[in-house]
Amino acid sequence: MADALVVRGGTQVNQKVLQAAKKLKVVGRAGVGVENMDMAEANAKGVVIMNTPYGSTTTMAEYTIAMLLTMARQIPLACAATKAGAWTSNRFLGIDVTGRTLGVIGAGKIGRLVIERALALNMRVVVYDPYLAEDVVLQMGADFADFFDVLAQSDFLTLHVPLNMETEEMLGEEALARIKPGCRIINCALGGLVDEKALIRALQDGRVAGAALDVFSKEPPDRDNPLLAMDQVICTPHLRAETSDAQANVTVQTAHQVVDFLQKGIVVNALNVPSINANLLRTLKPYLELAERLGLFQAQIFGRGLQTVTIEYSGTVTDYPIEHLTMALLKGLLTPMIGPLVNFVNAAHRAREQGIRLVEAKSSTAEGFSNMIRLTVSGADGERSVCGAVFGPGDYRIVRVDDYQVEAIPDGHILVLHNDDRPGVIGYLGQLLSNGGVNIAMMNLSRRKIQGRAISLVNVDSRISEELIEELRSNAHILSAVQVKV
Repeated sequence: MADALVVRGGTQVNQKVLQAAKKLKVVGRAGVGVENMDMAEANAKGVVIMNTPYGSTTTMAEYTIAMLLTMARQIPLACAATKAGAWTSNRFLGIDVTGRTLGVIGAGKIGRLVIERALALNMRVVVYDPYLAEDVVLQMGADFADFFDVLAQSDFLTLHVPLNMETEEMLGEEALARIKPGCRIINCALGGLVDEKALIRALQDGRVAGAALDVFSKEPPDRDNPLLAMDQVICTPHLRAETSDAQANVTVQTAHQVVDFLQKGIVVNALNVPSINANLLRTLKPYLELAERLGLFQAQIFGRGLQTVTIEYSGTVTDYPIEHLTMALLKGLLTPMIGPLVNFVNAAHRAREQGIRLVEAKSSTAEGFSNMIRLTVSGADGERSVCGAVFGPGDYRIVRVDDYQVEAIPDGHILVLHNDDRPGVIGYLGQLLSNGGVNIAMMNLSRRKIQGRAISLVNVDSRISEELIEELRSNAHILSAVQVKV
């Protein structure tokens, strides 16, 4: 029976595989993605999942630039015509990239490498990344703008963001209607970022001059997908990391990581556990889970333009090495911003890359609890805090949001409401969710004074539609409504 399993993206490490591998301790993924892993089952069985996030980042950035140049000069069409016996050039009139504007959505590890290469081509680069401060983008040599301004300025547009509730179909009907006429779109990141039906319409009416797609919403795409038949669209089957150099890099890196884990107990680039020994991990596990979920919660409540992150540990939690908890918290905080490239190993480094200042503090006593972790974030929009406490193995809760005392289990979908403390608000909320087919699992209401302001944390069994969220926000007594997934 195997102690370790090393795979690439084509092997499904699903529940059946994990249950059959009785002795399995670690799975090494030679590559970045983990879409072929059943993370929930791996967590349940205590199997460590590792990936190799840096073995192919340069390769993927180069592929983005290759797609840009190939699309600008219509190389695929010219190649096909020449091989078919035609010898003509005027049919394949291209454009120069020098002096053109490249819009980059997401300036993480890969996005930054794309920016460097585009600047070397004498392109102007404009960046939208709500999780980066403007001065960080300016230091890269790029201009900073909001989402719709980037769309309006870009001759080429490339996406480098994770897929989540915020980014799903971010290039949809509204965005494509506001894009610069004649823009060319590149997506070598993730399928689902682009509304393919809206893109097809934009290509047909000429608003978008071309597209280069290495990913699709459904993979492989249906053979009758109109994008596959359009001359102005370049389609490739996940070639972004397919070079001999990148494959060798990630293979060697995976082998070293697996050997280090089996022989020395060293965990590197793990996606579901931090890099600590197994005995301490068992003790720290509830604190680690709480820390990561506090980060996830706060990132979705207040994740834009972060400047300072302050983490305060108090009570019995200070008996343990807090650096592991800090890494877990930062991983949770950064994951909605930059996706799977952040892990328990590189979280602090990735925070510095984002221009975030980190402050840590310890206290021997907690406020009303035996232990507490407080996460405070601040930026241009002000300051917000959330606190959590561990009550026992597998039992941890959010106990404070800003100055409100609450009690909520940080698991699944949570609706966070700030509202006027008035009769009828809770009834309205319950009726609206009921009409939308959303079941309330748990609800906690907190206020400072009668007829003042209140906060509600509502655990629900399923994601709430954006239409329902907007209807909530339209109520005069509901000051804000945000749904988070932890």
